[in-house]
Order: sequence, then structure tokens, then C-alpha cells
Amino acid sequence: MLLAWIVGTPRQAWADDDPWFGADKGLHFGASAVLAASGYAVGTLVFEQRSSCAWLGAGVAMTAGVGKELYDAAGYGSPSLRDLVWDGVGTAVGLGLAWSLDLLIRGQKRTETASPSTEAPVYPAPSISQAAWSLRF
Repeated sequence: MLLAWIVGTPRQAWADDDPWFGADKGLHFGASAVLAASGYAVGTLVFEQRSSCAWLGAGVAMTAGVGKELYDAAGYGSPSLRDLVWDGVGTAVGLGLAWSLDLLIRGQKRTETASPSTEAPVYPAPSISQAAWSLRF
């Protein structure tokens, strides 16, 4: 009888105020992806290393996402950890797409680390002899 009572008792449906796949989650994902890819694209104009471009893109997207949640927490909305998760996923996808496009457009030539030069140093054309130059410097 206890089992029949437990199974047969009507239960109140629990409403999820912040579902993982709500309409606003798609907006967080899309906005973060666009911001991350755009930040990466701007980074290619400034930085030589792809990792620096990626850091810029991630910084732009996550700053916007965290800023939005702080704005919500200040009483202008409903702050949500799930929104931040979708911001992170969108940022990762946006950076992945931007990185892939950069590889397709620019190829592997872009250097990731600065390599030291193995060439001999170039001296300016001195007005003194090479021997005197070497003694001074």
C-alpha cells in the first residue's frame, strides 16, 4: 500500500526558471561567438601570434558576458550561472572558427613563438675602420 501511495500521489511539477536550453541561452551563445571571433579578427591586425589573437577574442567575449551578468546582479535582470556557461561555450566556438579561418587564409606561416636570429649582427657603415669599431663596441 505504501508503494501504491507513493506512485499514485500527484506531484507538483517543478518549474525550471532558468532552463539550460532557454531562448536566452541561444542569444548568449551567439553573441559570445560573434564577439570572440571579432576580437580574434581585430587581434590579427595587431598581433603576430595566434595565441595573442585568441586571448583578445576570449577577453572581449567573456568581459561582455560577465559584464551582462553583473548588470543583472545589480538588480536589472536575473543573473544566471547557466548564461555564463553558454557564454563560455560560444566563446570557444567563436575562437575555434576564427582560428580555423586564420589557418585557411594565412596558412601555417604565422609564427607562434619568436625564434632567435642565427645570422651575424649587421653593423652600421662606420666612418671608422672595422677594427676600431670592434674595439669600441
